Amino acid sequence: MKRILFIAAIAFLAACSDKKDPKAELADLKKQRTELDAKIADLETKLGASDTSKVVAKDVSVADVTESSFKNYLEIQGKIDAEENILVTSEAQGVVTAVYVKVGQNVSKGQVLAQIDDKVLRQNIAELQTQLTLATSLFNRQKNLWDQKIGTEVQYINAKTQKEAAENRIATLRSQISMYKIKSPISGTVDAMELKVGDAVMPGLSSIRVINASNLKAKASVAETYAGRVSQGDEVNVIFPDVPDSLRTKINFASKTIDPSSRSFEVQINLPSNKKYRPNMLAVLKIVDYQNAKAIVIPVSAIQKSESGDFVFIAVNNIAKKATVKLGKTYEGKVEILSGLKVGDKLITAGAQNLNEDDTVKF
Repeated sequence: MKRILFIAAIAFLAACSDKKDPKAELADLKKQRTELDAKIADLETKLGASDTSKVVAKDVSVADVTESSFKNYLEIQGKIDAEENILVTSEAQGVVTAVYVKVGQNVSKGQVLAQIDDKVLRQNIAELQTQLTLATSLFNRQKNLWDQKIGTEVQYINAKTQKEAAENRIATLRSQISMYKIKSPISGTVDAMELKVGDAVMPGLSSIRVINASNLKAKASVAETYAGRVSQGDEVNVIFPDVPDSLRTKINFASKTIDPSSRSFEVQINLPSNKKYRPNMLAVLKIVDYQNAKAIVIPVSAIQKSESGDFVFIAVNNIAKKATVKLGKTYEGKVEILSGLKVGDKLITAGAQNLNEDDTVKF
């Protein structure tokens, strides 16, 4: 019991010896509070919030930046054209007496398609044939006499001249009579045949069309603006929306001359034989006028604009950072990046519109 009273007395004396002045203690506490307030304000400024536990990461989508091939296409509208697409006309005037072919029939070069009335010419040839027979007989007799030194040279020459004149007139009429046959100048298919027996025809007018469908080309006119970007040998995608069909090939011909009326030049692409392809069918040409085999390509939607230029957001350790970029060509929602990004960067592709630099992100 004595021991307990001794310990209590010592504690009372120690408490009395440590007691401070209240004013000094209050001043000390206020000083400590001022220092703490300054530290709290500094931390809030750095963290952008009064309480770090309240920082919320923003949801975004990211994609790794990689190298890929980029192609820019010039898209123009053209059509299919047959290299051999002929309107067959007659060489003589007259009335059609026979038609030997029909629509869809295959014909060969030189084949007779229709016949024009040549009765008068045949009658003239028959008359001349009679005259030639007589002239030939007279000439043979005169020649026999001349060989025997009988008669004059004038008589011999006159008989020979009459015979040769009859032969020449017959040859001329036979040449003319061939003009009364309407012939196909090419091998192909009869695509139109509107002639009927009894129709009158004349040179320059035609009711027959022959097409060689195995020799087709896609043709289009390209604006003069692209003269320096489109040339023979360029890669092209030819699309036939009405078939539908498409093929990847190269430009076989690019005109060096600019049409002064349309300010354009023509390009041609040879087409393979295909029953689906028909002359005058619509063809869309997508010509590669620029390509980069090792390009950084990103979606156009990821690009944002500011007074200082174009930029994108990338994620660095889950923090959004701005990257100023230089843009190249744009095609179908993709844009070529010339500088500002490198392979391996994590591009923020969705959710970037509501971001500020140094925002915390999650993906």
